[in-house]
Formats: sequence, C-alpha cells, structure tokens
Amino acid sequence: MEFNTIIEPFKIHSVAPIAMTTENQRNRYIEDAGYNLFSLHSDDVLIDLLTDSGTGAMSRNQWAAIQHGDESYAGSPSWLIFKEAVQNLFPFEHVIPTHQGRAAEKILFTAIGGEGKVIPSNTHFDTTRANIEYSKARAVDLVIAEGRDPANLHPFKGNMDLVALEKFINETGVENIPVVMMTITNNSGGGQPVSLENLRGVSQICKRYSIPFFLDACRFAENAWFIKEREAGQSNRDVADIVREIASLADGMTMSAKKDPLGNIGGWLALNDEELASTCRNLLILTEGFPTYGGLAGRDLEALAVGLTEVISHDYLKYRIRSTAYLGNALAKIGIPVVQPIGGHAVYIDAKAFLPHIAPLEYPGQSLAVELYRVGGIRGCEIGTVMFGRQPDGSEVPAAMELVRLAIPRRTYTQSHIDYVIEVCEEVARRASSFRGYVITKEPAALRHFTSEFAPL
Repeated sequence: MEFNTIIEPFKIHSVAPIAMTTENQRNRYIEDAGYNLFSLHSDDVLIDLLTDSGTGAMSRNQWAAIQHGDESYAGSPSWLIFKEAVQNLFPFEHVIPTHQGRAAEKILFTAIGGEGKVIPSNTHFDTTRANIEYSKARAVDLVIAEGRDPANLHPFKGNMDLVALEKFINETGVENIPVVMMTITNNSGGGQPVSLENLRGVSQICKRYSIPFFLDACRFAENAWFIKEREAGQSNRDVADIVREIASLADGMTMSAKKDPLGNIGGWLALNDEELASTCRNLLILTEGFPTYGGLAGRDLEALAVGLTEVISHDYLKYRIRSTAYLGNALAKIGIPVVQPIGGHAVYIDAKAFLPHIAPLEYPGQSLAVELYRVGGIRGCEIGTVMFGRQPDGSEVPAAMELVRLAIPRRTYTQSHIDYVIEVCEEVARRASSFRGYVITKEPAALRHFTSEFAPL
C-alpha cells in the first residue's frame, strides 16, 4: 500500500545547529553582501538551498570509509576501490579522478577545445559553458522547444532536439565539433531528465558522423529514476542497469561527485579514447595531482565509492524525487509559477512569470532570490540573465528563462524544514508587487553570478 506521508529512508545520526535570524538582521546581511547570495556567511542562512553540490549529508558507512582511506601518493588501495565503484556503473576504460567536476571540464576542454571549435549540448551549465568559452570554443544549446517552456508538462524536457543536432553538424562541419555533450539531468532547464530514447538517438547521430559523445552525468541516478518512472518499457528495470545502458551509449563523461555520488568533494573524467586519456592525464598531473588521486585524499575516494552504491538504492531515489515534488507541488498549489514537471534535485520558480513588472535586464531572478532571503532566510540561486546573459563579446542579452533554483541538499533537511520554505514563499508571493529590479555595480570577467555586486533600482 502507498501512503501519502514521505518518510526519510534514514535516521538522523548527527546534527548541526541552525542560527535563527530576524528579517531586520537579514536586511543588513544581504546589503553587506552586495545583494549577492553567494557572498553571505552560511551561518546567517536558515535554509540553504543555494546548491545541492557537496552540501548533502554522508552516511555512517561513508564516514566509516573515511577512516579506511589510504593516503599513499601513488597506487593507493583507496584508488582501486574508487575506480572499481565507478566502472561498475560507468565501464569506461580510463577513469581520471579530479577534485570536482569543473576540474574535469577544464582538463577536457583544454585538450579538445580551442578557437573555431563548437560544442553542442542539450543545455550547458555555467561552469561547463565557462570552461568551453575559456578555451575560445563556443557552447551551443539544442534542447527541445518544450524544454524552454516552464509550464510545459513534457516528461523529458531535458531532451536534445535531434533534428536540430543533425542540422547543426551539417552546417558547422564535423571537423569543428570535437564532442557532443549531454547534461543529465538538465540543470539549467529546470532539473529536467533526458529519456533513454533520446540518449540513444544522440548516440546514433554521433556514431554516424564519428563525433565523440560525452555525458555531463552528475545527476545520473535521478535521471535514471525518471526513466524508470516515466519511459515506456523501463518500469521493471533496476536503476543500476539503466545507468549502465546510458554509459554504454557514450564515449566518455565528466562528473561532479558532489551531486549524485553523495560526496562533499570530488569528481572524475572517464573515457575510452587512449590518446585523449593520455593527454588528459598529463594535464591532470600539471593541475590536480597524480592520476591515482587527482586532487583528492584517499579517504574522499573511499567515501565516493560507498556513495555510488547508496545513490542507486530505489528506496533512496523514490524518497529523493517525491520529497522534491512535495515542495514543487505545494508552491504550484498556492499559485507560484514553477517549472513543470518538477525536477529531481531542485524546484525552479519562474521569476519572469512571478515578477512580470521587472524587465529581464533588471534581473527578476536576482530580485526574487534576495527577497526569499530577506523574508525567511532561504538562500536560493538565480539561473537566468545574471548567470547566462553576458556574452563572450561583452554584450548582454536576456536568458531564455528567468529562474530561481531551490536546490535541495541530499539527506539534509526534513519535511518541517520544507514546510517552512513553503510558508516563506507564500509570504513572498503576497509582497511580490513591491519588489524592484537590480543593477550590477561590480562584475568579474567570467562566471559573474558568483562574485558580482548589485544595487537595488
């Protein structure tokens, strides 16, 4: 029998305090932070939904693995345990550990990017796009049209437009496309999954044109669960088997192990091409560390190995997806526009629809994110024109969507915390007509959303 109450498939073993602040205090804290949520002290945040990256709680078995870690510089047994766990799900020939996902991206695009190169994806996320552009290559998004419509109920809005991909290849030239990327789940598009059918289609096109196909796979388990739940013919399959099939369709992957592998740090680059792997290992030694630790301690490698076994648990994934939907459905019920259907790791509020009186170049997402913090101490993340509006040539254009992401750390908050978030959002909705836009007063050359400073208009 299915019950309505979503219970966590774990017991609390250790707790950390939350500092309770007042709205007057938060007004001062956010002003001192230049109205940038990234610049707040985390002690001044009540519910931290800035990111699900590295912010989850590790299990007792992971903490036990920490004690088992071996810190030998080269050839540590912890490396072999980690490698076996990765290849159990992603059987690529070469596994190259890194300290986190963007390091894997940096190494990969340093090796294959460069001026004149163009790299398509369903939707590149911020660090992926930045690392591509830093190499002087160009990042292109080819998500299906439904993926750009927040209200559309398509079950796999992360899918790549296969017709657009093939047209893009023919117009751009195979020689100018070093790799085709696929982000699973599609973070910038609302945490939306990619279907197995679509992954097969992209793989077939890449094989036909002899272009490598890589996965940005940091939320692979959540994507596999959506495939099991939503895609015809997949309901009786084990999540691990779905993951292995996804891996079999690709030539390589980048991974931020701070997401689905349930780590607080870590990542890897995995691939089959021996020559490219050799180039990447040389870059790893130059920037990260020896190939058997790659910027990680042995204890981190062992914790990730355990996390890879825990994240494919059906009990865990059912809880994870249902608890995220609990928040998203509650916000929709009280009239707050959210990206539908609800994604796996986060709820995305449609700031363009929520604050129609604020123009895109006045950053409605940033305005909403600031007010969520002011009113209730909730730290979210703008995913809109602040994050994606600045172009490589220095111009600024509105992003395709103006979103505020409420990313839910894994195994960290309880239902009462989420009920509090719902109450705060309801109060924010009552005040929405009074919110103002923002102007950027200080801006770095790249990834401006991390360190820019703002002022209210």
